[in-house]
Amino acid sequence: MSILGSRYPAIDLNGARVLITGAGRGIGRSTAELFARKGAEVAIADVDIAAAQAAAAALGAKAFELDVRDRGQWDKAVADFGRVDILVNNAGVMPAGAFLDEPDAVGHTTIDVNVWGLIHGMRAVAPAMIDCGHGHIVNVASLAGKIPIAGLAVYNASKFAAVGLSAATRLEFEPHGVSVSCVLPSAVRTRLSSGLALGHGMPTVDPEDVAEAIVGTVRTRRAEVAVPNYLGPIDVALAAAPEPAVRLVRRMFDGDRALHPTDETTRKKYEEQVRAISSEEH
Repeated sequence: MSILGSRYPAIDLNGARVLITGAGRGIGRSTAELFARKGAEVAIADVDIAAAQAAAAALGAKAFELDVRDRGQWDKAVADFGRVDILVNNAGVMPAGAFLDEPDAVGHTTIDVNVWGLIHGMRAVAPAMIDCGHGHIVNVASLAGKIPIAGLAVYNASKFAAVGLSAATRLEFEPHGVSVSCVLPSAVRTRLSSGLALGHGMPTVDPEDVAEAIVGTVRTRRAEVAVPNYLGPIDVALAAAPEPAVRLVRRMFDGDRALHPTDETTRKKYEEQVRAISSEEH
């Protein structure tokens, strides 16, 4: 313990055991690849078992079918994998569109995956981490957990919840040597943003950029990391700015873009996938 706060026990990535959700593709897969390159033993968990198995085969990792909404599946995956030194709660969904047009089932899925998925994951691994006095949990949220965006209302709510959940559990786990970090990417070039306009003043990053930030938290144990990093204080800046100025900035950066897909066919395909998840029992 230092006068400036806790010093968490170091975790050597070489040989560390890492469980990553939503790791069949996108941010999760890039994160798995980076951890594997650093010598970690990686478990790739995904609701899409075919994607998980393909990613695992390429990395020499283990694959697990995991619907993060289901606590029983969490307990089974953790029991089958064994000790978890690092958990990356990455699985998420991002339906877009007008708040009043979103079906209740889709809203429930967004909260269940983006919030309860994190809760189940932490409750599945944190007790053993606390018992052995070390461990690290990364919750992948979004800058939408700090900044409201028209067309992403329930997604916004889920990511604001993820930020608060991460901050509160960090306080609870810190005395036991277990750290919780929250990573907040800007727009990421993955299927979650498919069909929506990227760029045009909005900082846009690749999955590999987010993976670097996730892996970096094992060393820094920072509470929050924005990607790109310079956007960290943006919520404070927006809160301090007069509302007319904020409206102007939103117009300049096309703040309503989530309401108006640029590729409706591609976006519709992703939204249908989210609706299919919403109709499944878990």
